[in-house]
Amino acid sequence: MDVEEFRKYGKEVIDYICQYGTNIEERDVAPTLDPGYLKKLLPADAPQSPEPFKDVLEDFEQKIMPGVVHWNHPKFFAYFPSGNSFPSVLGDMLSSAIGSIGFSWASCPAAAELETIVMNWYAKALGLPKAFVSDAPGSTGGGALQGSASECVLVSLITARARAISELKGQTSVHDSVFLPSLIAYASREAHSSVEKATKMALVKLRIIDADEHGRMRVDLLRQAIQNDVNAGLTPFFVVATVGTTGGCAFDDITEIGKVCREVSSIWLHVDGAYAGNSFILPEMRVFSAGLEYADSFNTNPNKLLLTNFDASALWVRDVMNLKSALNVNPLYLRHEHLTGVDYRHYGIPLSRRFRALKLWFVFRTYGIRGLQEYIRNHMALAKKFEMLVRKDERFEVRNDVHLGLVCFRMRTGDEPNHMLLAQINHSGKMHMTPAKFNGRYVIRFCVTYEHASEKDILDAWTQIKCFAEEILRDHQLESSSVPTTPEGSERTSSEPVAPVAGKPPIKKRLTRTKSLRFSFTRSISREQYQSQSEHLMDGCTPILVVDPKTLQENFQKAADDNDRNNSNGNVKLKDISDVDTDEASN
Repeated sequence: MDVEEFRKYGKEVIDYICQYGTNIEERDVAPTLDPGYLKKLLPADAPQSPEPFKDVLEDFEQKIMPGVVHWNHPKFFAYFPSGNSFPSVLGDMLSSAIGSIGFSWASCPAAAELETIVMNWYAKALGLPKAFVSDAPGSTGGGALQGSASECVLVSLITARARAISELKGQTSVHDSVFLPSLIAYASREAHSSVEKATKMALVKLRIIDADEHGRMRVDLLRQAIQNDVNAGLTPFFVVATVGTTGGCAFDDITEIGKVCREVSSIWLHVDGAYAGNSFILPEMRVFSAGLEYADSFNTNPNKLLLTNFDASALWVRDVMNLKSALNVNPLYLRHEHLTGVDYRHYGIPLSRRFRALKLWFVFRTYGIRGLQEYIRNHMALAKKFEMLVRKDERFEVRNDVHLGLVCFRMRTGDEPNHMLLAQINHSGKMHMTPAKFNGRYVIRFCVTYEHASEKDILDAWTQIKCFAEEILRDHQLESSSVPTTPEGSERTSSEPVAPVAGKPPIKKRLTRTKSLRFSFTRSISREQYQSQSEHLMDGCTPILVVDPKTLQENFQKAADDNDRNNSNGNVKLKDISDVDTDEASN
């Protein structure tokens, strides 16, 4: 492709992107295809000869787009937002065109210096402690853009591990690996699974701390766990607090967690704010950032709630020397004479780094702080609108505290009807949502994600949700004990009739059991498998695990058959199960 062809097709691609964004509502939010669909459409081997680029674009629309989930669709309410604004896309295009590999200041001075400036802008906009701002008087801290929050957690944990081992090692010549078995990290049960993955990669233990009814880490249990581990000869070295958990957007109490961490000098406190950390750009949300002065590191993703397309995750540390000493590898071929320039290869895992700061710079300049604030406040207002609609309908309940853009709701029935509801929603292709386990109950996550979301989008979604629910509720009884606490003025009395659903109801499609599980993001497994998974953290994208009722019934029948064979005195009881256990199991 020469420059004139690039100019021609580049304009066509820009036109396609504009048309895609303008007409996106005409597409289904998510495909209902089966795995392997694309393999049937594409050849097994790459072409030997060049093909016309117009054919590539045609195949993109006809073969690739049918399998795309449209994360920037007005009816996409799953996961968290995927920031994808036009200024960000243009910044990324220029970054790709320049093609710099910014591992050091010398490799691209503009990339290194713009990243420093933008990270300081960002920290100040969020109201972070001055210790995280590299140009603040007396500061030893600073920030860097990573690829994802998972990278931020891993980098912070590796840095904390290096610091803890250095303190344990002292002046001895013992190898670092000798100290690994004594190191232990802590995270809430509501923390992201990237914490668990990081501890596995770093070969250290993880202690999972239970959360309270609001999804917040229980600080009393954290303190007790740390004390127990110290008494057992272990070294607590890393604690993760979360602001905006994946399951229910809960905010851990950073101040109280920070006080506990300060009691043990070896502990590094990391605060994960992948989604909700960006909300600190709003002064009214900074009540949840109280306590960040205790943190050694903090991360948030502008690609989630700051209109910057993936990949972009911001990590700040209180002392960059801890980071650089843990990750510094400086071979001769990478050295240069500009000692005052920042080499960001020492701030993360990869050597090669994209010019990520450019797209974030474009976003800050194009929207301004006020524009970004308006965008987030709109998401918050629409989430509150949806919460109000749910709470006014006695058949539904809201299970989380709605502070930002996420509402976790469910029908006041058992879990299985809610599986069915989500499966119907997703199989329709007209909306897309995901589940979570919150306070032990299966909930449907409704997250406002679209940049230009409106009240109409929320009202339309609620109308369709009720249409799907009405058919399911004909065969299932409500749980009266599950009535949620409603804000003043939003109660509905049991005698008040439910208003009929207006508008054309969605098309009901009968789902097989397999498709019902697939579209409700649920997986049936044996009780043994279920119990083995109970000590793992969730990530918000893997299926919710449930015990297969068929397997449960087969196991029960097998136990009964074994009991019949092993008891010949006529006094039949299930082996190894007391009467109380049997009664509880039947309930």
